[in-house]
Amino acid sequence: MISSFLARMKSVLSSPSPFVFFMLVGLLAGCSLPSLEGRPSSLALNQAEAEDTALGRAIRPQAQAHPGKSGIYSLADAHDAFAARVLLTRSAQKTLDVQYYIWHGDITGTLLLEELHAAAERGVRVRLLLDDNGTVGLDKELAGLHTHPNIEIRLFNPFVVRKPKAIGFLTNFMRANRRMHNKSLTADNQATIIGGRNVGDEYFGAGEAVLFADLDVMAVGKVVNDVSLDFDRYWESESSYPVDLILPDVNATVLQELRTAAEAMGRSEASEEYTAAIKNSAFITHLLEGKLVFEWADTRMVSDDPAKGLGTAKAETMLIYQLGEMLGQPSNNVELISPYFVPTAAGVDVFTDMAQAGVKLRILTNSLDATDVAAVHAGYAKRRKDLLQAGIKLYELRRVSPEIKRNESAGPFGSSGSSLHAKTFAVDDERIFVGSFNFDPRSALLNTELGFVIESPSMARQIGGFFDEGIPQGSYEVRLSESGKVYWIEQRDGKPLRHDTEPETSLLKRGFVRFLSVLPIEWLL
Repeated sequence: MISSFLARMKSVLSSPSPFVFFMLVGLLAGCSLPSLEGRPSSLALNQAEAEDTALGRAIRPQAQAHPGKSGIYSLADAHDAFAARVLLTRSAQKTLDVQYYIWHGDITGTLLLEELHAAAERGVRVRLLLDDNGTVGLDKELAGLHTHPNIEIRLFNPFVVRKPKAIGFLTNFMRANRRMHNKSLTADNQATIIGGRNVGDEYFGAGEAVLFADLDVMAVGKVVNDVSLDFDRYWESESSYPVDLILPDVNATVLQELRTAAEAMGRSEASEEYTAAIKNSAFITHLLEGKLVFEWADTRMVSDDPAKGLGTAKAETMLIYQLGEMLGQPSNNVELISPYFVPTAAGVDVFTDMAQAGVKLRILTNSLDATDVAAVHAGYAKRRKDLLQAGIKLYELRRVSPEIKRNESAGPFGSSGSSLHAKTFAVDDERIFVGSFNFDPRSALLNTELGFVIESPSMARQIGGFFDEGIPQGSYEVRLSESGKVYWIEQRDGKPLRHDTEPETSLLKRGFVRFLSVLPIEWLL
């Protein structure tokens, strides 16, 4: 499924328009990056040292009872996902390796930065790798943390001009357009959290009636070392720059200012739901006592070669090829959840072929009202009728809250905290994928991604169960009329309500999306 999708979708990049554009922007000189000569090198904690930690001693008995497998613990609840990151950080005794696409300077972002600082203060080596597209407003804090002897911070594909960063897209579009979308937090090379969430309040807020807003998993066992080795690849890649080569020097008082700000935020009314989640969570207690219940399964990490950040990765080293080899050809059913779903004409052909072969396909993405990137919705909407004609079930998640707004630090093409942000799919009720990969050209061909393929029938059936019951109640089911027009069915008070235009949207917004759908931008989405 995945490899066929990529093979056909590569035709999107074969048209001359992107390359003409690259040539034009390439004429814009300037703002060259500094040399990486002399950059210090470091590696993940080795297994012997990792096992000699509180986490290692707690996990070892279960891991030995399940040789070759990994323990998976789902983190679908937003508050649990935040508490898990904080408590796992607090449990680290030797190393923390942390990698994210977006890190906001809001409540949760500040609290987690201070947790990393506190870990360093007690002797833990902290390596923080951030995509520079998602660090808006944090230059001072990151530069300050980097001065700590136990903390090193690097920026992936950084922008030399700090304000406005958008200048970097003009001076070096080829590089700036490629972002590190990976998300992981690994403590002592013994436990790791990966998935769809970035670090910011909108990713950890539990709004009303959240159905399937996002999904992370914590893993222990065999796959953790794979994540650590992958982190090392990115840490040592040619796209990762120590922040002291990019950011200006700061006063030594910044670290105390960060601590003071975190303490004030921790006492504020706005942070009560987060601090309560930490206080009330038995997550780490149960983990350290060996009482946390895991799904033990064959789990394989898939990840892009970090050279993708420079456009030099070989096809066979890209995540989408690895997924294709692992998942094979579905024979019965596929359930796919993606906030930004851009199948392209090539993808439609792949899905149509599967449907004609008898595979039942169900897809959930954001509705136009819920999405925060109208251009991405345009890339999906132009293919919607073709998918429906192939017999594919489409659902569009309703907006969870009218207060959800796009955070500009996500960049012009980045993801943000809209109603749906989970990236997962299940195949044949046997295995699932969980990670950072959106089913769109940007994830496939431009951004780097990370995820797990988990051989778990129970987890696969759980996703299928969402489509059987929960998703139809919280989404619009998209249908095709006898005359070939798209319409939407909403379940309200137990009764179906039909919408003949995209629900909760204005004529102006719909017109704008139609306009975007005819532009040659699909390869960017």
